[in-house]
Amino acid sequence: MSVLTSEWLKVRSLRSTYLVLGLALSAILMGLALAVMAAGMYDTASLAQRSRARIADLEEVLVMVPQLCMGILGALTITSEYTTGLIRTSLTLVPGRWPVLAAKSLIVGALGLIVGALTVFGTYFLSREVLGDRFAGAYTTPFQDRLPLLLALSLTVPVFALLGTAFGALIRSAAGAIAVIVGLVYVIPMIIGKIPEPWSERLGSLMIGALPREITGDTITTSVYGSLLSPAAAAMVMVAYATLPLIAATWLVRRRDA
Repeated sequence: MSVLTSEWLKVRSLRSTYLVLGLALSAILMGLALAVMAAGMYDTASLAQRSRARIADLEEVLVMVPQLCMGILGALTITSEYTTGLIRTSLTLVPGRWPVLAAKSLIVGALGLIVGALTVFGTYFLSREVLGDRFAGAYTTPFQDRLPLLLALSLTVPVFALLGTAFGALIRSAAGAIAVIVGLVYVIPMIIGKIPEPWSERLGSLMIGALPREITGDTITTSVYGSLLSPAAAAMVMVAYATLPLIAATWLVRRRDA
């Protein structure tokens, strides 16, 4: 508990923490702005245009913002100590070393869980309120039917927070860890989308962006992601994303010099 308290003090003492959390939560305002803009365009469209008009689930699109932000926050919590040299003090005071990384992971994971729920559910409810029955009733599905997907989307945010922490400890460079997170969010999915079938579908099914719909048993055809995994397999892959890099980081932190 003393290590956890110490790490929490470090995290909340950094100005970057509040900046990144603010940027993550700004996804809610982005969703509101997009919903208002889409509603205005729909209301001024002709009947023929309205019949063809479709809109993506805004909470599913904008979840990339808190994913990226929390991944960056996770990376900064560990790489900032390597940059300043504070990591030597931390590891000297905690000779076992692994409690330091475990405490950081618990803190950023908890923050990611809160931010993920706020952004996903906040974006969903505001978009639902603004769009109503527009776009062929895209937001008229009963909330209880949407709840499993919303929860699965929310859980991807703490996964990225843990990935950022793990890669920050592995690479010991903020730029390097952030590059990996950006790659997972944006670059790799686009590359996989260009790979010929069946490998595009197979690899796309393993990406974090595909897992929420696979966990809930949904399929989507208008995406770079695949949908080949069963709900149980998708849940296991998500757990692997959250734990395996951290296990590797813990092993390496315990064996190399600070």
